[in-house]
Amino acid sequence: MSAPPTLAVHRSSNNFKKLQAQLRGSVGKAIADFRMIAEGDHVMVCLSGGKDSYTLLDILLSLQRSAPVSFEITAVNLDQKQPGFPAEVLPRYLEDLGVRFRVIEQNTYAVVKRVIPDGKTMCGLCSRLRRGALYHFAAENGITKIALGHHRDDIVETLFLNMFFGGRLKAMPPKLLSENRRHIVIRPLAYVTEASIARYAAAREFPIIPCTLCGSQTNMQRLVVKNMLREWEQKYPGRIESIFSSICNVAGSQLADPALFDFAGLDGRRAVEAMTEADEDALAAELEPRV
Repeated sequence: MSAPPTLAVHRSSNNFKKLQAQLRGSVGKAIADFRMIAEGDHVMVCLSGGKDSYTLLDILLSLQRSAPVSFEITAVNLDQKQPGFPAEVLPRYLEDLGVRFRVIEQNTYAVVKRVIPDGKTMCGLCSRLRRGALYHFAAENGITKIALGHHRDDIVETLFLNMFFGGRLKAMPPKLLSENRRHIVIRPLAYVTEASIARYAAAREFPIIPCTLCGSQTNMQRLVVKNMLREWEQKYPGRIESIFSSICNVAGSQLADPALFDFAGLDGRRAVEAMTEADEDALAAELEPRV
């Protein structure tokens, strides 16, 4: 099946070269901003067979050749034993690419299907089981950084999921220390849009493997949020970028979390001197309604 017109971009075209340069620049900036990769790191790229993780591996391999620091890459796929999963696709692709890789076999599919009732979202349990297997592999194989393929849109969607359904102002950080403090998780695609990844994956003709678990679920809360954001972006272009920018520019004193900001200590910081005429003029100007 040919790619939709909005995704069409040939690998040899100038448009593709611009897109590739844009992705390299965005990933390189994220790595630099959050100090994701250091000299001597061994980076495990978690490869699911979807467009995001393929793009992540491709861009990291490209950056590895010109990076100012030396680091290793190992691609790791978790074969969850989903029915119909084409187990030969990823090994063949990675062998042709000449990339060091490992396939972990663990039947998390059977666990998820046994525990989660029909009609309920499977992603939560599936994600925990998958994370446990990958963390275990990382601990046993000298991995210093675990790279995931989450992009900017994933981060914004997670922000709204946590607000709407969890009552928390929380998203996905570009860099994370695991709860057991043994692993550093990085998201080098944090500045990259899903649309850019879709165009890049179509041009590179990655052998995409669809997920037969969450990919077939139409009742997911994440899908509801994704559709909401898509509608917003269509009506107000640039809104998702603005929301993401707000995640990167947090004013703790303007929220309401006493653990984040010392509201109790404000009393001790209050100025007790009488206001000068200049202070009064400045306050009046600040409070004056803006047109």
